[in-house]
Parts: sequence; C-alpha cells; structure tokens
Amino acid sequence: MDKKWIIKRLKNIKFNKPIMIEGLPGMGNVAKITVDFIIESLKASKVYEISSYDFPNCVFINDRGIVELPKVEIYYKKIKGRDLFFVSGDMQPVNEEGCYEFCDKLLDFFQQFQGTEIITLGGIGLEEMPKAPKVYCTGTDKKTISRFTSDGIKSAEGVVGPIIGVSGLLMGLAKMREMKGTVLLVETLGIPTYLGVKEARELLKVLNKHLKLGLNMKELNKEVKIIESEVNEKLSKFIAHEEKRVKFKKEITNYIG
Repeated sequence: MDKKWIIKRLKNIKFNKPIMIEGLPGMGNVAKITVDFIIESLKASKVYEISSYDFPNCVFINDRGIVELPKVEIYYKKIKGRDLFFVSGDMQPVNEEGCYEFCDKLLDFFQQFQGTEIITLGGIGLEEMPKAPKVYCTGTDKKTISRFTSDGIKSAEGVVGPIIGVSGLLMGLAKMREMKGTVLLVETLGIPTYLGVKEARELLKVLNKHLKLGLNMKELNKEVKIIESEVNEKLSKFIAHEEKRVKFKKEITNYIG
C-alpha cells in the first residue's frame, strides 16, 4: 500500500459528472467554515477520507478522547439531479511538493467520475476587519467566471496577488487538464487566529444562488450574529494580549545595562 497517499472509500456510491466545491483551512478559515456549514445543513454523506505523509506531523483528539491522524474528507449530496462533492478537512499539505501531489491526486479522483466543474474557496487577508466583505472571482477562463461576474461578483483582476495553497493550485492544475473552474475569494481579517464567520456568509450566499442549494439563509444569519459576537470577544482579547506582548518586548529591547 502507498503510505504517502491513502484514499479510503467509506460508501459505494455511483457518481454522475459531479461538481466539486473545495473548502480547506486558510485565511480566516472562510473556506472551511463555508463548506462545513453546507455539509451540515444538507446532511451530506461522507464518502471518502484522504490521509498522507505530507500532512502535518501531529494527531487530533476527537470527541471520544481518541487520537486521529489529520485527514481530508469528501462528502456527497445530490441536489436537483446534480451530484455535488464537498472537500473539507483538518489542514492542507505542509510543503509545496506535497500540495502539488495532493491537488493532482484530487483531480485524478475527480476525473474518474467525469467531474464537470470545480469551485475553490479562499480569503483575501486585510489589515482591518471588513464591515461589508466583498467577494471576488477568477478561474480557468473568461466564460466560466462570467457566470459569477454577471451576478455582480467582482473580478479578482488587479485586486488579488498569488493565490497560495490548494484553492489556487487546484485551479491552475485543472486548467492544464482543460477542466473548468472558478475561485471565489472573500475579504477577511488577515490574523491567523481569526474566524471569518461573517465573511463565510457572503460565500454561502453566492454558492446558494449559483448551485441552488436551498440553504435557510435566515437561520444562517441568526447563527452568524451569535458566533460573530463570540469571535469578536475572543479577538479583542487576543489583540490586547498581542499589544501588551509587543510593548513588553520593546521595553526589554530598549533596556541597556
């Protein structure tokens, strides 16, 4: 068995030209929050697990107190006659070569089911928390992204620099294979500990409309307000702690004895 990349099938389901939506941890965790919310709301079924020696060298402790290796999970749901793949997980590969290999493996897996479309998600890190987060898009070709720009989503041209990690690389490698895809990016706060729940809501609005997911946005808005207040409280404490730490470090540095 190839220990470096292990794809474990959990359910034997036949797929018909699925659409892939990728949402792994990244800037503001907006992609993961978005995809995990959809998976939970639609009660999607977990069909595959991917583990690899290129994932971080750690284990997680689950809700039963048992250790688990990091993994990426693929969920499935049929909506209005279309098969949807949702890619979520604990993390991304830790190095550049591993990221390339992971994206290639994911595309190989997707193509065996004659996948028709790929949508990846990510965040644009800002120095301040955006009051009204904007969503931008790019993709494999003008025609593909025009479906989003025609709905008022702004083009990422001239706004966004390199898209680092799976969300960008997956799209670049898909284009090499002449596959179609779109990257959706939302403005968020560029602090590692920040959770962009409010920003993820903007991505959910776009996906809900484009894929006709039938999500209850009113319930989502209620959840966002509750979670956002909790996140803001934790964030203010973190910023206050960082300011004290920087001030203390500066005082130590300036002391000459």
